[in-house]
Amino acid sequence: MSIPQTGGGPIESKAQLADYLAAGCKPKSDWRIGTEHEKFGYCHDTLKPLPYDGPRSIKAMLKGLRDRFGWAPVTEGDNIIGLEKDGANVSLEPGGQLELSGAPLETIHQTCDEVNEHLRQVREVADRIGVGFIGLGAAPIWTHDEMPVMPKGRYALMTDYMDRVGTMGKTMMYRTCTVQVNLDFASEADMVQKVRVALALQPVATALFANSPFLEGKPNGHKSWRARVWRDLDPARTGMLPFVFDDGFGFEAWVEYALDVPMYFVYRDGKYIDALGQSFRDFLLGKLPALPGETPTLSDWADHLTTIFPEARVKKFIEMRGADGGPWRRLCALPAFWVGLTYEQSALDAAWDLAKGLDAETRAALRIAASVDGLAGEANGVKLIDLARECVAIAETGLKTRARPGAGGLLPDETHFLNALSESVASGQSPADELLARYHGDWHGDLSRIYADYSY
Repeated sequence: MSIPQTGGGPIESKAQLADYLAAGCKPKSDWRIGTEHEKFGYCHDTLKPLPYDGPRSIKAMLKGLRDRFGWAPVTEGDNIIGLEKDGANVSLEPGGQLELSGAPLETIHQTCDEVNEHLRQVREVADRIGVGFIGLGAAPIWTHDEMPVMPKGRYALMTDYMDRVGTMGKTMMYRTCTVQVNLDFASEADMVQKVRVALALQPVATALFANSPFLEGKPNGHKSWRARVWRDLDPARTGMLPFVFDDGFGFEAWVEYALDVPMYFVYRDGKYIDALGQSFRDFLLGKLPALPGETPTLSDWADHLTTIFPEARVKKFIEMRGADGGPWRRLCALPAFWVGLTYEQSALDAAWDLAKGLDAETRAALRIAASVDGLAGEANGVKLIDLARECVAIAETGLKTRARPGAGGLLPDETHFLNALSESVASGQSPADELLARYHGDWHGDLSRIYADYSY
C-alpha cells in the first residue's frame, strides 16, 4: 500500500488528469526498473505475527533499520510507519507485512543487489530481536483475528469499507503478500501496447509465481490463494479491464475509468479524511461531501490512483500486480520476466503476438485457472504451461537483446535471473507445488515447519 503521494497543485481542468499520466513518458535511455516486495514477520518462539509495538515488533524492526543502517523515518502522528533512503522506501501493509519499494534502477543486477541488501539488513535486525520473515502469497496458518492492525489512517478507512463491496477485502489487506515490478513507457502508444500485454499475460505470471496453497493451517484448494482473494474483493477497482483492449484506449480512457472508481479518502494536514464511496468527478466540481466547496489537487489525483487495484495499473509508470510473494530468487525473477517481455520492441511485439489472440473471456478464465491450478491450468483450449514456456523464451531473448552486463562484466546480460522460471517451465511446477509436496511428504501435515524451511 502506498504512502501519501506528491503530485502537484490545483486541478483547473480535466485535461490535467491525462497530462499527469502522460508526464511519465520518457525516452528508452531513461527507462528504469522498480521492484516491490512484501513479506510476513513472525516471532521465532510463538510463530505468531509481529504486533506493531513492543520489543519484538514492527516498530522495533523499523527503528532497528533506522538506527543501524541510516534509513530516515516516515511518521504518521506519533507513529513510525515507514522509512526512506536513496530513492527507496520501506512501508507497512495493513497486517504488518513489511514492504520494500525499491528505487528506480537501470538494470536487474542493480535491483537484485538492492533486494539482497535489504533482506540482509532485515535479517540482521530481526535476529537481534528474535523474529523472522518469510515470503509467501498468503499467511499459511494465521486467522484474521490473529492479525495485528497497523496505525495508518488509510487502513482504518479501507477496513471499514471492504465488507461493503466484497467478501475478501480484509483477507487481502491483512493476510496476503505480493511482489511487483514497475516499468516505464516511451509514449501513449507504448503504454497501450505494454498494458495490453501486461493484462493479457498476467495470468502467466500468477501461475509461475503461485505460492499460496495454504490458509489457516491446511491446503486451500488453490495454488495461488492470493489471486483467488483478488477475484472477490471490489469489482469497481480490480480485474482484467476489458476496455483496455478497445480501439482508442489511451491516457484519457484510463482517466475515465479511474474517475468511476469510488474514492477512499482525501489526505489533508497529515490526516485521512473519510471519502468512502464518494466520486472524484464530484470532487472536480467542488461537490465532494467530505470537503464541500473544495476542489482537488494533482496530489489528490495521485493518491486516488493508488487506490485502484487491477492486475496491471497505470500511473506515471506501469505496475505488474499478478504475482505472489516468494523466495528471493523469485523476487529477482519477476522484473526479469517483465523487463524481458517489454523493454525491447522485438520482444514486446512477440509478446503481443502471443497475447492478442486471447479474447476477454479467455483472459478472464485463465486468471481463474492460474489461481486454482497454477501452471497446470487451462481455459478454452489454452494451456498456461504452454503460454509460460513461450513467455519465458521471449523474455530470455529480450534480455539477451538488452545485453546489460553485471558482476563487473562477468555476466553478459540479465538472463540468469530467469533461471527459476525456466526450471518451473521445465518441471511444470510452481512454488506452490513444491510446498504441497513438502506438506504431504516430509512435513507430515505439520505446516509450522514452513517457517524454518522457507524464511529468508
